[in-house]
Amino acid sequence: MSRFLIPRLAAIGWSGLQSSVRIRDVQPELLETFPSDHPAAVKGREDLLLVNAVMGNHRWMESMLRRLHQPGWHITEIGAGDGELSLRLHEAGLCDARDLHGLDLAPRPARWPAEAAWSQGDLFQQSLPESEILIANLILHHFRDEQLRDLGARISTRTRFILAAEPERRRIHGFMGHFFSWLAELHPITRYDMQVSIRAGFRGDELRQFLGLGAEWKAQVRTTLFGGYRVLLSRSDA
Repeated sequence: MSRFLIPRLAAIGWSGLQSSVRIRDVQPELLETFPSDHPAAVKGREDLLLVNAVMGNHRWMESMLRRLHQPGWHITEIGAGDGELSLRLHEAGLCDARDLHGLDLAPRPARWPAEAAWSQGDLFQQSLPESEILIANLILHHFRDEQLRDLGARISTRTRFILAAEPERRRIHGFMGHFFSWLAELHPITRYDMQVSIRAGFRGDELRQFLGLGAEWKAQVRTTLFGGYRVLLSRSDA
């Protein structure tokens, strides 16, 4: 690994690594091409749990919702996948199962509470549920700019907060991703998709702008050492 990584780092230099890829490059990820029960897809989802743990995305979502969520508020997770994030929030006592709604192309997870709603299908072929909080974890970078604007137009007037954890689009995170993939012995699908995800990530106030949200929405953005781009979008009257 050092024979590959160190010469590349030296050639580019620290300022080059800190720079961003100027334009988002949204390409299909391999995991999307496999049926949900395919062994490669199962391993890919296991890898994503590890990636989320290292990035701390689920912990951040939980801590933010402890601050923001109010009793009786509904939470909708976009791209809920196997439901691990929403189930964590429910099991932590942050929300009642009846106030949860998951949306994904995948079928309803076996562990998904009977009282919680689940919508299977294309996100862009249905209305977003009426909920006070939308959460999105490593899903919005999959969408092209025009799709994000379409999504933003579908957000309910009832929604007060949007929490999103996505990749930050910087060269250094691509190199760190290569190293982590090798260190953790991630599946080749995960290794490939990680680089695709970083190139499709966000910087600064981009996500709010791509969603087409107006001046009534404020963005609080923070980035992390491990390549995380975390944004809290809130209506000015929230």
